[in-house]
Formats: sequence, C-alpha cells, structure tokens
Amino acid sequence: MSELTEFKSFKEFYPFYLSEHSNTVCRNLHFVGSTILLAVLAYALATAQYSLLWVLPVIGYGFAWVGHFFFEHNKPATFKYPLYSFMGDWVMVFQFYTGTLPKEHFKP
Repeated sequence: MSELTEFKSFKEFYPFYLSEHSNTVCRNLHFVGSTILLAVLAYALATAQYSLLWVLPVIGYGFAWVGHFFFEHNKPATFKYPLYSFMGDWVMVFQFYTGTLPKEHFKP
C-alpha cells in the first residue's frame, strides 16, 4: 500500500494537484463541471428550489471523475486529500477563468 505524502500547506500541495490534471480533457471536464455546478447552485438559490442542491456533488465529482478515470488515467486526488483537493479545484477553476493558470504542470 502506498504512503500518503504529507503536505504541510495548500501552497505545497497545489503544484502536485496541478500535475494530477496535466491532461487537457480532464482539466476541461473540471471546468465544465464546476461551471455547471455554480449555475445550478445559483438557480436553486435564486428560485428557492433547494431540492436541486442534492445534484451538486454529482455534477462536480461526476465530470471530474470521468476526466480522471478515462482521460488522465489516475485516481482523483480527492480520495487521498479531500480538503486540499476541494480547494485546489476551485483555485484551478478561478485561475482558468482569470487567465492565471500556471502552464508548467501540463502536457503540451
């Protein structure tokens, strides 16, 4: 059984997180899933249709896990580092939309 790397901070973890998302399709599926998740969340809150909230984890993790299992061919980091991975996804999505996503961890 492999050991977990102990990251002392999110700053230390984030480069690892990015390296686990080097496949373009995998990253794009994260962006699409996170964007849809935010749209459904906004709609559910704006219309008081709170019964829609159950679908948020399915959307968020569904798109991401398809990316990992079928395109990246690795296990999602959330299985080993759930809090840092959750944070990493939102930082990566924010950096994608602001054009500040570092490129050095990605395949050409």
